[in-house]
Amino acid sequence: MPAETRRPAEEAHEASRPAGEACAAPCTGGEAHEGGSGLRKVARVVLLDPQDRILLLHGHEPDDPADDWWFTPGGGVEGTETREETALRELVEETGITDVVLGPVLWRRRCSFPFAGRRWDQDEWYYLARTAQTATAPAGLTELERRSVAGARWWTCQELTRAHETVYPTRLAELLRTLLVEGPPASPVTLETEIV
Repeated sequence: MPAETRRPAEEAHEASRPAGEACAAPCTGGEAHEGGSGLRKVARVVLLDPQDRILLLHGHEPDDPADDWWFTPGGGVEGTETREETALRELVEETGITDVVLGPVLWRRRCSFPFAGRRWDQDEWYYLARTAQTATAPAGLTELERRSVAGARWWTCQELTRAHETVYPTRLAELLRTLLVEGPPASPVTLETEIV
């Protein structure tokens, strides 16, 4: 599958670390950490269909389905994977979508949140991706993800703007609108750190 040529800064940032269990929290994936910082390296996917709808997953606390939110597919880097490889693998595992053109990194974000009885601290890279394949069928959810992912939905920018539901990152509607009007940024935009 095609992927945009990586920038030198992205290559320098890549480092392999062991992976752990994924989760369906607003920032999901394995437990890859950057050296000593305690931040999990995460790749997320801003997946758009031919109508410019974005695919979001519906997650919730495993023991409290009422505590729910919507988030982009993605997860933690495993082993020697690049973030691009992580983005594509996670997309297949969480949605079953394989026909994808992976584009540039749009945004970078750090986040910290409680989920499933622990705190997660993550460094996330959001990749633009396009697909014509809109049917979803998760192909590799972990046990924890099976207990905390309720489904997937394609959203228009207008629907996302009007939504009265929790969405991560919290400015996703605004970010998507800018992306659709202006196109991808020349270099990744650093988003505000979100601490829940």
